[in-house]
Amino acid sequence: MAHVEPENADMNLYQVNSFVRRPHILLAASGSVASIKFANLCHCFSEWAEVKAVATQASLHFVDRVALPKDVDLYTDEDEWSSWKKIGDNVLHIELRKWADIMVIAPLSANTLAKIAGGLCDNLLTCIVRAWDYNKPMFVAPAMNTLMWDNPFTERHLMAIDDLGISLIPPVKKRLACGDYGNGAMAEPSLIYSNVRLFYESREQSSGCNV
Repeated sequence: MAHVEPENADMNLYQVNSFVRRPHILLAASGSVASIKFANLCHCFSEWAEVKAVATQASLHFVDRVALPKDVDLYTDEDEWSSWKKIGDNVLHIELRKWADIMVIAPLSANTLAKIAGGLCDNLLTCIVRAWDYNKPMFVAPAMNTLMWDNPFTERHLMAIDDLGISLIPPVKKRLACGDYGNGAMAEPSLIYSNVRLFYESREQSSGCNV
Protein backbone atom coordinates (compact mmCIF):
# COMPACT_ATOMS: atom_id res chain seq x y z
CA MET A 1 0.00 0.00 0.00
CA ALA A 2 1.34 3.40 -0.94
CA HIS A 3 2.30 5.76 1.87
CA VAL A 4 0.02 8.82 1.95
CA GLU A 5 1.48 12.11 3.16
CA PRO A 6 -0.72 14.22 5.48
CA GLU A 7 -2.72 16.89 3.71
CA ASN A 8 -1.47 20.48 4.08
CA ALA A 9 -4.87 21.44 5.46
CA ASP A 10 -4.45 18.95 8.30
CA MET A 11 -1.01 20.34 9.10
CA ASN A 12 -2.34 23.90 9.09
CA LEU A 13 -5.17 22.90 11.40
CA TYR A 14 -2.66 21.38 13.81
CA GLN A 15 -0.59 24.56 13.75
CA VAL A 16 -3.63 26.73 14.49
CA ASN A 17 -4.75 24.51 17.36
CA SER A 18 -1.26 24.48 18.87
CA PHE A 19 -0.99 28.30 18.83
CA VAL A 20 -1.14 29.91 22.26
CA ARG A 21 -2.01 33.61 22.42
CA ARG A 22 0.47 35.71 24.33
CA PRO A 23 -1.02 37.48 27.35
CA HIS A 24 -2.10 41.09 26.89
CA ILE A 25 -0.45 43.28 29.54
CA LEU A 26 -1.37 46.94 29.98
CA LEU A 27 1.43 48.80 31.76
CA ALA A 28 0.84 52.25 33.21
CA ALA A 29 3.12 54.88 34.73
CA SER A 30 2.05 57.72 37.01
CA GLY A 31 3.96 60.79 38.19
CA SER A 32 6.83 59.44 40.24
CA VAL A 33 10.54 59.74 39.53
CA ALA A 34 10.51 55.92 39.45
CA SER A 35 8.99 56.32 35.97
CA ILE A 36 12.59 56.51 34.74
CA LYS A 37 12.44 52.70 35.03
CA PHE A 38 9.26 52.39 32.95
CA ALA A 39 11.07 51.59 29.69
CA ASN A 40 12.94 48.81 31.48
CA LEU A 41 9.63 47.47 32.81
CA CYS A 42 8.18 47.46 29.29
CA HIS A 43 11.19 45.53 27.99
CA CYS A 44 10.79 42.91 30.74
CA PHE A 45 7.17 42.26 29.84
CA SER A 46 7.47 42.53 26.05
CA GLU A 47 9.73 39.49 25.92
CA TRP A 48 6.82 37.39 27.24
CA ALA A 49 3.60 39.25 26.43
CA GLU A 50 1.88 41.69 24.10
CA VAL A 51 2.29 45.06 25.79
CA LYS A 52 0.55 48.41 25.54
CA ALA A 53 1.58 51.32 27.73
CA VAL A 54 -0.17 54.31 29.32
CA ALA A 55 1.55 57.35 30.83
CA THR A 56 0.08 60.24 32.79
CA GLN A 57 1.12 63.79 31.92
CA ALA A 58 3.27 64.01 35.07
CA SER A 59 5.04 60.71 34.35
CA LEU A 60 6.17 62.00 30.94
CA HIS A 61 8.72 64.17 32.79
CA PHE A 62 10.56 60.92 33.58
CA VAL A 63 9.56 58.30 30.97
CA ASP A 64 12.24 57.80 28.30
CA ARG A 65 10.07 57.33 25.21
CA VAL A 66 13.06 56.61 22.98
CA ALA A 67 14.06 53.66 25.17
CA LEU A 68 10.64 51.97 24.97
CA PRO A 69 10.45 48.74 22.94
CA LYS A 70 9.63 49.51 19.30
CA ASP A 71 6.53 47.30 19.33
CA VAL A 72 5.00 48.94 22.43
CA ASP A 73 2.45 51.68 21.80
CA LEU A 74 2.42 54.48 24.40
CA TYR A 75 -0.91 56.21 25.05
CA THR A 76 -1.33 59.54 26.84
CA ASP A 77 -4.18 61.84 27.87
CA GLU A 78 -3.89 63.57 24.50
CA ASP A 79 -4.70 60.28 22.73
CA GLU A 80 -7.82 59.85 24.87
CA TRP A 81 -9.30 63.07 23.50
CA SER A 82 -7.88 63.12 19.97
CA SER A 83 -9.03 59.56 19.13
CA TRP A 84 -12.73 60.38 19.65
CA LYS A 85 -14.56 62.56 17.11
CA LYS A 86 -18.23 61.55 17.14
CA ILE A 87 -20.81 59.23 18.68
CA GLY A 88 -19.99 55.70 17.63
CA ASP A 89 -16.20 56.15 17.70
CA ASN A 90 -14.20 53.90 20.01
CA VAL A 91 -13.44 55.28 23.48
CA LEU A 92 -9.76 54.71 24.20
CA HIS A 93 -9.96 53.89 27.91
CA ILE A 94 -12.70 51.34 27.21
CA GLU A 95 -10.81 49.76 24.30
CA LEU A 96 -7.64 49.41 26.39
CA ARG A 97 -9.63 47.87 29.24
CA LYS A 98 -11.19 45.35 26.84
CA TRP A 99 -7.82 44.50 25.29
CA ALA A 100 -5.93 43.89 28.53
CA ASP A 101 -5.78 40.60 30.42
CA ILE A 102 -3.89 42.27 33.27
CA MET A 103 -3.13 45.87 34.18
CA VAL A 104 0.03 46.87 36.03
CA ILE A 105 0.51 50.41 37.38
CA ALA A 106 4.20 50.90 38.11
CA PRO A 107 5.04 53.30 39.50
CA LEU A 108 1.88 54.18 41.39
CA SER A 109 2.33 57.67 42.84
CA ALA A 110 0.71 58.86 46.07
CA ASN A 111 -1.50 61.16 44.02
CA THR A 112 -2.76 58.45 41.66
CA LEU A 113 -3.26 56.07 44.59
CA ALA A 114 -5.48 58.69 46.25
CA LYS A 115 -7.42 59.22 43.01
CA ILE A 116 -8.09 55.50 42.56
CA ALA A 117 -9.09 55.06 46.21
CA GLY A 118 -11.53 57.97 45.86
CA GLY A 119 -12.93 56.83 42.53
CA LEU A 120 -11.65 59.84 40.60
CA CYS A 121 -11.14 59.50 36.85
CA ASP A 122 -9.64 62.67 35.43
CA ASN A 123 -7.06 61.21 33.03
CA LEU A 124 -6.60 58.20 30.76
CA LEU A 125 -5.03 56.00 33.45
CA THR A 126 -7.67 56.62 36.11
CA CYS A 127 -10.50 56.29 33.55
CA ILE A 128 -9.20 52.80 32.71
CA VAL A 129 -9.13 51.92 36.41
CA ARG A 130 -12.64 53.27 36.98
CA ALA A 131 -13.93 51.25 34.00
CA TRP A 132 -11.92 48.12 34.92
CA ASP A 133 -13.51 44.67 35.00
CA TYR A 134 -12.33 43.39 38.39
CA ASN A 135 -12.74 39.81 37.27
CA LYS A 136 -9.38 40.57 35.64
CA PRO A 137 -6.26 41.14 37.76
CA MET A 138 -4.68 44.50 38.43
CA PHE A 139 -1.34 45.04 40.13
CA VAL A 140 0.16 48.24 41.55
CA ALA A 141 3.73 49.01 42.58
CA PRO A 142 3.77 52.22 44.65
CA ALA A 143 6.67 54.67 44.70
CA MET A 144 6.83 57.70 46.96
CA ASN A 145 8.81 59.41 49.72
CA THR A 146 9.01 57.49 53.00
CA LEU A 147 6.89 59.99 54.95
CA MET A 148 4.30 59.92 52.17
CA TRP A 149 4.26 56.11 52.39
CA ASP A 150 3.93 56.26 56.19
CA ASN A 151 1.17 58.89 56.04
CA PRO A 152 -2.14 57.64 57.55
CA PHE A 153 -3.94 58.49 54.29
CA THR A 154 -1.80 55.91 52.47
CA GLU A 155 -2.99 53.08 54.72
CA ARG A 156 -6.62 54.10 54.15
CA HIS A 157 -6.11 54.29 50.40
CA LEU A 158 -4.39 50.89 50.29
CA MET A 159 -7.30 49.36 52.18
CA ALA A 160 -9.71 50.90 49.66
CA ILE A 161 -7.94 49.47 46.63
CA ASP A 162 -7.52 46.12 48.38
CA ASP A 163 -11.32 46.01 48.69
CA LEU A 164 -11.47 46.35 44.90
CA GLY A 165 -9.25 43.29 44.51
CA ILE A 166 -6.15 45.21 43.36
CA SER A 167 -2.90 43.39 44.21
CA LEU A 168 -0.07 45.28 45.88
CA ILE A 169 3.60 44.81 45.02
CA PRO A 170 5.04 46.70 48.00
CA PRO A 171 7.82 49.26 47.84
CA VAL A 172 11.29 48.59 49.20
CA LYS A 173 13.64 50.35 51.59
CA LYS A 174 16.62 52.12 50.00
CA ARG A 175 18.15 55.52 49.35
CA LEU A 176 15.42 57.47 47.55
CA ALA A 177 15.82 59.93 44.68
CA CYS A 178 15.19 62.84 47.09
CA GLY A 179 18.16 61.71 49.22
CA ASP A 180 16.14 60.31 52.13
CA TYR A 181 16.68 56.71 53.20
CA GLY A 182 13.63 54.58 53.94
CA ASN A 183 10.71 52.63 52.57
CA GLY A 184 8.95 53.89 49.46
CA ALA A 185 11.10 52.94 46.47
CA MET A 186 9.33 51.06 43.69
CA ALA A 187 10.11 47.35 43.48
CA GLU A 188 12.58 46.54 40.72
CA PRO A 189 11.05 45.96 37.26
CA SER A 190 12.32 42.37 37.21
CA LEU A 191 10.51 41.63 40.50
CA ILE A 192 7.28 43.23 39.26
CA TYR A 193 7.50 41.18 36.07
CA SER A 194 8.20 37.90 37.88
CA ASN A 195 5.30 38.46 40.30
CA VAL A 196 2.82 39.12 37.52
CA ARG A 197 4.05 36.31 35.30
CA LEU A 198 3.99 33.79 38.16
CA PHE A 199 0.42 34.81 38.99
CA TYR A 200 -0.71 34.55 35.38
CA GLU A 201 0.93 31.18 34.71
CA SER A 202 -0.28 29.72 38.02
CA ARG A 203 -3.82 30.79 37.20
CA GLU A 204 -3.60 29.38 33.66
CA GLN A 205 -2.29 26.07 34.99
CA SER A 206 -5.06 25.94 37.57
CA SER A 207 -7.79 26.69 35.01
CA GLY A 208 -6.32 24.03 32.70
CA CYS A 209 -6.56 21.44 35.45
CA ASN A 210 -10.25 22.30 35.95
CA VAL A 211 -11.20 21.72 32.30
